[in-house]
Amino acid sequence: ALPIFLKIGVGSRAIGMGGAFAATADDITAIYWNPGGLAKMYSSEATFNHVRWLADVNLDFAAFATHIPGLGTIGAFVSVESMDEMEVRTTAQPEGTGELFSAGAMAIGITFARDLTDQFSIGFNAKYVNEHLWNMSASGVAIDIGTIYRIPILNEFRLAASISNFGTKMKLEGRDNLKIAQVGGGEGNLINTDVQLDAFDLPLIFRVGVAADVVKDGEHRVTAAVDAVHPNDNTEYLNTGMEYAWNEIVFIRGGWKSLFERETEQHFTAGLGLHYRIVGEFKFMVDYAYQDWGRLKNVHYLTFGLRF
Repeated sequence: ALPIFLKIGVGSRAIGMGGAFAATADDITAIYWNPGGLAKMYSSEATFNHVRWLADVNLDFAAFATHIPGLGTIGAFVSVESMDEMEVRTTAQPEGTGELFSAGAMAIGITFARDLTDQFSIGFNAKYVNEHLWNMSASGVAIDIGTIYRIPILNEFRLAASISNFGTKMKLEGRDNLKIAQVGGGEGNLINTDVQLDAFDLPLIFRVGVAADVVKDGEHRVTAAVDAVHPNDNTEYLNTGMEYAWNEIVFIRGGWKSLFERETEQHFTAGLGLHYRIVGEFKFMVDYAYQDWGRLKNVHYLTFGLRF
């Protein structure tokens, strides 16, 4: 099945802004939305993001990146999807066989970004993706590419584009593919059969975004953003969001996700943030986001970060 965890957004700041983050990305969570945004991160940063998503799916994301003068920004990340064990049920034993099975997925990768000019930045991710279901697993490799162009109007107007999960197909293989089948009409004509499953694509996502700091006067900043998103497994949609910052310490965010997506359940998002400088350049960051999922269970995101 399609590794859906690659489509779950990372970072409460971005989620609070409705996922409209391709042109706003200027912190470590740019690794997910647009790696080109890391080029403007002139410090070191670490983050941890946890979300209890739909259907009791857990997603944990951790990343670290640091700026190297004269080279650019380099980093590494890992994303892990997990869920509780479930009972094995069959048509012959619909109440359960007494066995338990688990499912999950992981992506691990490295990232690099740099400024090509004062206004144009580019970034890349290379990652390994693995998904497992009981005794079967599938693996693949993929890259992400992102760019941001900054124009000195409206304080700063940004244009961005990114492509995520461009890579190989994946195919579940393992012990669970092996079956015993009966051939012919007589009894006892049993053979071992290897059931070959179809290969499937990674969830390719293409984003084009615009963002502007419509207010920026020292203590106050208001950023507005819009992303147009084209996935390979659904209709196109828009993400919209805004962020208000007071002294870059207290943040209030709001947005609307998946406008015009066919049969979407994603709607309103909101978030809060506190980024507090402890001593010198050492800053602690905590961000929270809420996402409305319509008829489904609403989701809460929590992200912790350190910048130094």
